[in-house]
Amino acid sequence: MSILIGIGIVTTVTTFYLGKKGWHALHKAVGISPGVLTYQDYDAPLSLSKLSWQQLNLNKKHLKNLSEPQLRQLKRIDEKVTHYQAYQKSLQAQHKTPAVTEQQFVLNKMLQTRLPEMLIRHHHLAQINTSTNHVGDDKRIEASELLQQVFNNIEQRLDRLLEQMESQQLQEPRVMRNYINSHDS
Repeated sequence: MSILIGIGIVTTVTTFYLGKKGWHALHKAVGISPGVLTYQDYDAPLSLSKLSWQQLNLNKKHLKNLSEPQLRQLKRIDEKVTHYQAYQKSLQAQHKTPAVTEQQFVLNKMLQTRLPEMLIRHHHLAQINTSTNHVGDDKRIEASELLQQVFNNIEQRLDRLLEQMESQQLQEPRVMRNYINSHDS
């Protein structure tokens, strides 16, 4: 009887072990790690307390009066800046010192100086209590529109720089392909 119980336990443990190994192998084959991925609802409202920036240096206090779409746009801008910074670091790792273009300089100035200044001014204007004065409401609306234009401008500049980055990355393989094809004969 004890032999049958022992065989049952060994069979159960072996089945569990092989099942777990197979489960992990299946996940590894498709490129994911079991238990690591968590679902992220991208449509859920952003919480300022949980919002963190990878590259942008923004004071959360100045973000209180932004709309949900504006916060999402700032988050996208931060992600694009992260991609761009990673590209710059990869160039430095290859011992390539990229020349800073005027576009990069202007974008950096906008991200480091002008964007925080605009957010501060927008925050202060939104905090002014002018509920009895409709002119104040008009100014707050205009400030929101101006801030939105700045966000759009920054994001468009980032998109152009990321597109240039991709084109530059493709240029070397194209040149190498042309070189190989020209010496193929």
